[in-house]
Amino acid sequence: MSLVKYEILNKVAEVKSFTKAADALALTQSAVSHAITNLESEFGFLLVNRNRSGITLTTEGETMLLAIRKVLQENEKVHQEAASLLGLAKGTIKIGIFKSVSTKWLPEIIRLMEKNYPEIQIQLKEGDYLEIEQWLLSGEIDCGFINITHSSQFHIISLKKDRLLCVVSDQSALYHQKTVSFEDLEKEPFIMPTYGGYHDIKQLFEEHGIQPDIRFELMDESAILSMVTHHLGISILPEMLLDSIPQELRAIPFQVDSYRSIGLATRYHLSPAAKKFAETTQAWLQDSDK
Repeated sequence: MSLVKYEILNKVAEVKSFTKAADALALTQSAVSHAITNLESEFGFLLVNRNRSGITLTTEGETMLLAIRKVLQENEKVHQEAASLLGLAKGTIKIGIFKSVSTKWLPEIIRLMEKNYPEIQIQLKEGDYLEIEQWLLSGEIDCGFINITHSSQFHIISLKKDRLLCVVSDQSALYHQKTVSFEDLEKEPFIMPTYGGYHDIKQLFEEHGIQPDIRFELMDESAILSMVTHHLGISILPEMLLDSIPQELRAIPFQVDSYRSIGLATRYHLSPAAKKFAETTQAWLQDSDK
């Protein structure tokens, strides 16, 4: 069994290019191509589709990649356990993040990790809730921040309840209200935040029987705020993203407080390095009350 070949296939699948994989691993392109060909000979079937549009995995390659990633993760865990027995904290952890976590939490958490555990390397992969859950299932990451679900496939550490607020411009009829009802949302055009996975806002609408007049659907929060600033509609965003909104906007709470619940989802058997990250994240949030 050659773990080097496994690492090469994993990187090729990640970047979808022999050339980029070679650059990332400090190898020649021919070495990468040779390693994949050798693996295909060992297994007895093709692992990748080679064509002008790029590199994709075959169905067999996708199946083997899941098993290969488990082997690589266990190998990493073995080395981390050995280091732990020597009193060291070292290794690599891959973390799935979404925007508000990456801007509000990660810089300080990473600073603490680098201070306390300088031998632990952190790799970040940004996506939405659904992508992060899929990366966890496929073994692309070790842990990830998500909006808490009730999936039995992950161990979930609850971190924060983040209020959802109604964002309006100074030309909105809701601007001077102290609170907003869900029925108020049907009175003006609505700009829907859109992302994959558990959708807290759509869930709110379903729970309260609301059918807003959705004018636009946007993923980027800054674009949503720009639309509201230009009086093109109202929206709902998490409080974590609203500490520095334009002066002409207001973020108004709902009559019935509504939240998204942020958690850190992990596999059930964490590596020592991933445990250190989870512990650091929990401790920082408790101390800082973010």
